[in-house]
This record gives sequence, structure tokens and C-alpha cells, in this order.
Amino acid sequence: MSAVAVGLALVAAILHASWNAFLRTGADRLWSITVMSLTGSIITLPLLFLVPVPGAAAWPYILLSSGLQVGYSLFLVAAYRQGQLGQVYPIVRGTVPLLVTLGGFLFFGEVLGPWQTLGVLLIATGIMSLSLGKTRAATSSILFALTTGLIIACYSTVDSRGVKLVELPVAYALWVLFLFGIMITFAFGVTRRGLAIDLQSPLTWKAAGGGVVAMLAYGLVVVAYAYAPAGLVTAVRETSVVFAVLIGALMLGEPLTVRRLLACVVVAGGAISVSL
Repeated sequence: MSAVAVGLALVAAILHASWNAFLRTGADRLWSITVMSLTGSIITLPLLFLVPVPGAAAWPYILLSSGLQVGYSLFLVAAYRQGQLGQVYPIVRGTVPLLVTLGGFLFFGEVLGPWQTLGVLLIATGIMSLSLGKTRAATSSILFALTTGLIIACYSTVDSRGVKLVELPVAYALWVLFLFGIMITFAFGVTRRGLAIDLQSPLTWKAAGGGVVAMLAYGLVVVAYAYAPAGLVTAVRETSVVFAVLIGALMLGEPLTVRRLLACVVVAGGAISVSL
């Protein structure tokens, strides 16, 4: 795995944990993630004219990924209603490699090697630790987090294949980000009967800043797929689990118990084992 891919995936991990921390603190998280996503669309729009238009083969992947990310955003917002960053985020991220690996075993007959088996056991143990006990998240948050992880697994698989069908990887990422922002804005407008944005409000600019961070986090991972196998990129990317629990403790005042920290380390270790 090249140093470029490692660097891109590691920075993406930190950025991803950071924008999730911002979303967790929002009063209206659906509004926040919509403004964040719309910001991404506004930023990417002029950039679309600077990159080659993807060929016909890539468009089904681009559209499917954009739509899946709308669903991912809605379920993530629901998961954070009653769950803390250090609880929800590791479950969301740990679910991704767990489901991908088990799906390959159950539906496609893929044989699990020793590292994959160890990874599945570690992730399951870590998630169970976060889901049980007095400090566990609400059952609804856990279920929403698991569903969010399932959707991420789907769009990550789509992206890892779709990005290889375009001349320039960044073009794929730009189109997905642009369409995703448009789609979720439309969804918000339908459910809330319009989207109100006050350009003089600090909350608007805070959400816009979060959108920039989220856009960079996604774009870096997609570009990293072009330099290394998806599994290796995902392995480094999953270190965001540890960053999330630390950010939750240092910036959001969440309890940093030994049990929670160990659970997150176990989940991250399992994700890395599965990916490798």
C-alpha cells in the first residue's frame, strides 16, 4: 500500500470523526447535515466543469452511491438522537467490515482466513460491549447505527467499483458529492416543506464548515481507492473509531471510561484485521 494512500486514508479518518462530532452537537441534526451536504454541492458545482464527464458505465454507480448516502445521512441523524458520539460512531463504523465479511461468507461462499475470523470476533465483541451495560446507548440508537453501517457498506462497495470506471477518480467523487447534496436538500424540502437558511446566522456557517470537512473526508477516501485496494484503504480508514471516542471525550465532554476506550480499540483492531 503506497504512502499516498495511507496518508489520504488517515487524514480522511480524522476528518470523518470530526464532522460526526459537529453533527452530534447540533440542535437540528437533519437541518445541519442538509446544509453540510448542500455546501458540498455548491463547492463542487464549478469544479465539475474542470474534470472530464464520466462515461456511461460509471453513471449507475454515481447515482446509486448518491442515493445511498441520503439514506445513510437520515439514519445517522436518527442514531445520534439518543446516543453519544463515542457510542454510536464505533457501532456504525464497525458494522461495515463486519457485514461485508459475513455477507461474502454467507452469500458468496468466501472462505474466511484467520485474520478475517479474528476481525469478525473482535468487532462483534467491541460492538456488544458498547451495546450492553448501564452506559449503553438506547436500543433505537443501536438499531439505527447498525442500519447506517449497512448502508455505508453498500455505498463503499459501489464506490470502490465505480471509481475505476472513470478517467479521473476525483471526477467520480465530485459528481457523487454534488448529486448527494441536491438529493438530500430535495428530501429535506419535501419532509419539512422547505429549507430555511439564514446567511447571517453562525449556525449556518458552522454547518457549512462541517460540510467542507465532510466533503474532504469522502473525497480523500475515493481518491485513495485509486492508489490501493479497497480493503487496505478501509483498514486505515477505520482508525476513525479511536479518533471519535477521543474527540467525544475532549470536545463534547463525553465520559472516557476504560471500557469504552477498550471497546473502540477492539472494534478498530477488528476492522483492520478484516480488511487485511
